[in-house]
Amino acid sequence: VDHYYLIVFVRRRCTRTSGGGRIMADMTRLSKRSARTGRGAAVAARHEEEGTDDEWLMYLEPAKLEVFDHLEPWAEANVVPLLKPAEVAWQPTDLLPDLASLGADGFHAACSDITARAAGLPDAHLVCLVGNMVTEEALPTYQSIPNRFEAVRDLTGSSGTAWARWIRGWSAEENRHGDVLNRYLFLSGRVDMRQVERTIHNLIQSGMVMNAARSPYHGFIYVAFQERATSISHGNTARRAKEYGDVALARICGAIAADEKRHELAYTRIVGKLFEIDPDGAVRALAYMMRRRIVMPASLMTDGRDGDLFAHYAAVAQLAGIYTASDYRSILEHLIKQWGVKELAAAELSDDGRRARDYVCALPQKIRRLEEKAHERSGQKTQPATSAPFSWIFDKPVNNTMG
Repeated sequence: VDHYYLIVFVRRRCTRTSGGGRIMADMTRLSKRSARTGRGAAVAARHEEEGTDDEWLMYLEPAKLEVFDHLEPWAEANVVPLLKPAEVAWQPTDLLPDLASLGADGFHAACSDITARAAGLPDAHLVCLVGNMVTEEALPTYQSIPNRFEAVRDLTGSSGTAWARWIRGWSAEENRHGDVLNRYLFLSGRVDMRQVERTIHNLIQSGMVMNAARSPYHGFIYVAFQERATSISHGNTARRAKEYGDVALARICGAIAADEKRHELAYTRIVGKLFEIDPDGAVRALAYMMRRRIVMPASLMTDGRDGDLFAHYAAVAQLAGIYTASDYRSILEHLIKQWGVKELAAAELSDDGRRARDYVCALPQKIRRLEEKAHERSGQKTQPATSAPFSWIFDKPVNNTMG
């Protein structure tokens, strides 16, 4: 689902920049402020205030919302079929030892093998895996997000519309991700499950922040970005797990990454259709979201001990190569290409639309320059080694030094 990590090294070296630098720097500051006790509500309130402006409220007008009524037959044919029926979809039991099928001796041997292989994972990768699992387990929050989108939400809880069935089916598939990762971590014997469970509890209770939360234009853009980020993160985790000899974890994360890729396709198709029928509205919504930052869904996570938990987790993910600044930029570049943003003709855009197109198309290069400056500065000045203890792994410190 997504998720994910903020680009901490940009925050540390480029906090006075504008454009793309402001996006990443502010995202990291948000994660740090919101994690502290009592700050989450204040951050959420600030984002709600920022989002109550005419620029996005116009998307709640009948003319915009009727687009999705007209698109329902298209969604039935092009989005809903991307779901897999429960009868053919993988289930957590397919990827982990099952006592009923293996018997006591076989089950014990299989669990011992998981524990032994998990022992070879570096602490940094384990922290990233826990963070991924915590994010996935906050599914109740994520299902509520599309149910805020006007014109597509499930009004009855069991509506038969294509949009409602997609939301429920997507949620059902996502539900397996947290389940299987939770069971794996329990069997690994390497994490403090009570602290992990407290973090999940806190995250669901805290919710998440999202700009223009009622607009389906903005909402589908947000989810498309997040699904790609999640696919990249789980895919990188699978590759690292295989390198360290944990074939069970590699298989689990590979299966999750494949799901996220399929979900990304669905949301990318939806937004692509919006670009086709309403290019001006779509590009302005995209620019709005990028200017106000794609705030990661787990940015309010806390374990009750570390006030900067998400920022520390983000830094570890960057260093471990699970999700990096380059990944963030590459997602934006991919979506710009996928939706044909550069090719939008000036004649089909308003003045605001043309400005939005130019802003979005220039943003990846701005982010790339910030990356280059950050690497140059890190080479010129040695950064002092720093680490942060993670309660998830019994307060063991993990390096989070950038540079």
